[in-house]
Amino acid sequence: MTAGELAARARVYLEALCGVKPNRRTGSSGNREATDFFAATVRAYGYDVDATPFPCLDHICGDVALTSGGETFEVFASPYTLGCDVRTPLIAVSTPEELERCNCEGRILLMRGPLCSEQLMPKNFVFYNPEHHQRIIALLESRRPAAIVTATERKPDQVGALYPFPLIVDGDFHIPNVHCPDSVGDVLAALQGQTSQLQIDARRLPSAASNVLARLPGRGPGKVVLAAHIDAYEDSPGASDNASGTVVLLLCAEMLADYRGEHGIELAALNGEDHYSAGGQMDYLKRSGGGFSHVLLAVNVDDVGYLQGRSLYSFYECPARLEKQARDVFQRFEGLAGGPQWFNGDHMIFAQGGVPAVAFTSECMPELMRTVTHTAADTPEIIDCRKLVEVAASLDALVRAL
Repeated sequence: MTAGELAARARVYLEALCGVKPNRRTGSSGNREATDFFAATVRAYGYDVDATPFPCLDHICGDVALTSGGETFEVFASPYTLGCDVRTPLIAVSTPEELERCNCEGRILLMRGPLCSEQLMPKNFVFYNPEHHQRIIALLESRRPAAIVTATERKPDQVGALYPFPLIVDGDFHIPNVHCPDSVGDVLAALQGQTSQLQIDARRLPSAASNVLARLPGRGPGKVVLAAHIDAYEDSPGASDNASGTVVLLLCAEMLADYRGEHGIELAALNGEDHYSAGGQMDYLKRSGGGFSHVLLAVNVDDVGYLQGRSLYSFYECPARLEKQARDVFQRFEGLAGGPQWFNGDHMIFAQGGVPAVAFTSECMPELMRTVTHTAADTPEIIDCRKLVEVAASLDALVRAL
């Protein structure tokens, strides 16, 4: 098959993954449609497919309304929030110290300023959970406000192009919460003490999702893992984040279908990188027994194929000989280049366990984060499928070189 034909096939895959309804958020019907599509596609190329489900939480949200001082303010329900209908005075705080001193039990609590400087990690998140985040969550739970309004600034390096961004994204946090722009927070702070009403129509739904692990056996016990997360953030089509990486795996499935080498191959469509619980990653770790001694190399593909710039690769925990071998392969592809390390992707579950890992992403990742990531603008139109074919071809060449 020619590169042009593969690019056309990649476009079909991309449109299919971005077209599921309502979206690819973990636990949704669209997410299950996407994993079913991936499983059926790779199974047709002769792979053994494991799509064992794991429990997770889905979320449905309707109308949200906040009134204070006779004014109505636009606020947004935070993902996984509980619903509420609360009418009570508003109290504002801007630092952890103010939160520690305030008496906000049964009140609507406005959080703003330094207290909202970075998105809080979910309370039970195991990969990265700094103490100052844990302190804020613990204070909120001990102070027991009836509901929380968080006023947030633009933070593209943390949460992509979302503005305002939800400070709290956590199905294990049980205080209803919404978010609004920092400018709205300034107005609300001046209304402190006024009786306010917050109404959130929202429900949490017990659900299930699955990783899709497609395997070809090798002659020996070791394997190479090619991974990408198949889920997307909340209401985003998720073309670059990360339908594009998933498409690379589907292209690799076809390219490597005839592979009969020493090492086994596992194509891992992981499900939960953009979910508060990282459920797919946790399930993958649990089912691996917490160790990856049999994994010779893991490659993670995330946010590739953007129209502008090259595809960048970076190395983690790689012995010098393996890194040189990979560089020698990648240098044969004009659109690839070495880039800086980044540490917030699925390659880290391998690298933190001492497994050699490679990560692929876009050279224009900072621009994507500022303008597109996690928003409705992340559509297939921003993806050059020829770049996806090139990344897939480089991984096919790497696996065969190993």
